[in-house]
Amino acid sequence: MKLLGIEGVGRKAELSDYSMNPHQVSFQPYQDNGGTTIGIAGKDFVVIASDTRLCNSYDILSRDVPKVFDLGGNSVLGASGCWCDVLTFVRVAESRIKNYNYTHGKEMSTSALAQMLSITLYRKRFFPYYIHNVLAGLDDEGRGAIFTYDPVGHCEKVKISCGGASMEMIQPILDNVIEKKNMTNAELVDLSIDETVNIVHDCFISAAERQIQTGDGVVFKIITKDGIETKRVGLRRD
Repeated sequence: MKLLGIEGVGRKAELSDYSMNPHQVSFQPYQDNGGTTIGIAGKDFVVIASDTRLCNSYDILSRDVPKVFDLGGNSVLGASGCWCDVLTFVRVAESRIKNYNYTHGKEMSTSALAQMLSITLYRKRFFPYYIHNVLAGLDDEGRGAIFTYDPVGHCEKVKISCGGASMEMIQPILDNVIEKKNMTNAELVDLSIDETVNIVHDCFISAAERQIQTGDGVVFKIITKDGIETKRVGLRRD
């Protein structure tokens, strides 16, 4: 057997033949389930929208999961990222909103809700929710307001915001079309609701062509002083 270049055939295995090195398993508590949210504040309205695809890497888990949640009054939360964290965060927020309404006998304003969500996120700063939040509503003067957050609760009031899987593609489009950034002699104009909805729809169409974690459909929430209107449109499903 040695002449054939084969050694050790038929001998008993020894301890040195086995690997006894320590094996470490990494701790990965988060999962990115995709999704994209867009919020645009108008003069007296807000449009917030999300796609409906729920996925894990290349696997599509569901084609009909909107990421926008009515929180009462004229406030809507858009949340994407780790879906179990999204559901937990929304459940905690709804519980605190109900407690506020019961204690004070009135609905929480959008500004108060924005502060409450910031505190809720900050309390989880050592094991944060893996989500991107966009809060939309009307401020105390009836103007559209968008509040965006980082994972540990920093809150900023803005006019436009995009979060989630397609943020890198959509945010530059919104900066150019809505706020006319880096443009010379560009005049800012107040968009109508229909114009805003069309812009958001076009952004989702563009993103769905290039980002596999965005697609299937779009759910719009149009917030005005008269209430919240919901619209649905389709996107590519591959």
